[in-house]
Amino acid sequence: MTEQLEITLPTFKRGYHLITDLIERQLPKLPEKGLVNILIQHTSAGISLNENADPTVRYDFEAFMNKLVPENDPGFTHILEGSDDQPAHLKSSLIGASLTIPITNHQLNLGTWQGIYLCEFRNFGGRRTLVVTIIS
Repeated sequence: MTEQLEITLPTFKRGYHLITDLIERQLPKLPEKGLVNILIQHTSAGISLNENADPTVRYDFEAFMNKLVPENDPGFTHILEGSDDQPAHLKSSLIGASLTIPITNHQLNLGTWQGIYLCEFRNFGGRRTLVVTIIS
């Protein structure tokens, strides 16, 4: 059986934001076993699975990605929407737009230190939409 829903996230400022609880609160009862796929429907934000305990991880992500893909690079031509737009598209491609997580005993089977991150790469990205597909 397959079930699908959309989750609209609140607006988040630029950065890396743990959204595991926000997603889990909006999920229906999960099957005993299966998979959950989460797709972010945006090209200037990403979704990632990473360390959920130490908040400094979020700052290190931001600092590293800004070094890797700096704003105001004179080589960028896609600049009509601001200096953060083209870097956001590149960062989104590097981080990724979807996750697949196993379901075990009616729960997302995440590791002890794993959490789901919204990676907001725009200064004013707005509300983001996730498509969640549950496969049992």
